[in-house]
Amino acid sequence: QVQLVESGGGLVQAGCSLRLSCANSVRTFSRYAMPWFRQAPGKEREFVAFITCSGGTTYYADSVKGRFTISRDIARHTVNLQMNRLKPEDTAVYYCAAKKDDSGVISDRYAYDYWGQGTQVTVSS
Repeated sequence: QVQLVESGGGLVQAGCSLRLSCANSVRTFSRYAMPWFRQAPGKEREFVAFITCSGGTTYYADSVKGRFTISRDIARHTVNLQMNRLKPEDTAVYYCAAKKDDSGVISDRYAYDYWGQGTQVTVSS
């Protein structure tokens, strides 16, 4: 049973940083590819970043490229999202997800089997 638990959200001013973490309970953590998505009020859930099972390759949405960094800690079974130079438009509930391989369209939310409960990120101007 895969359980994902996000943490690290909060309220910050524009230009500041936050670090989100997603803990994955499964023993075979390294077999799961994991992304971050976000959903702002009244909008669709959108892709933010993705990291392969091995952690060797990452992908980012254009809107966050150069500001956000996704990484995974194999020993702690966590995937982290370092968010720098935050903007008010980054305000959303951030979700991590997981699936059992690196294949498929990584930005397609329907490709993922498991989701966390989400963590709120609010960026004030």
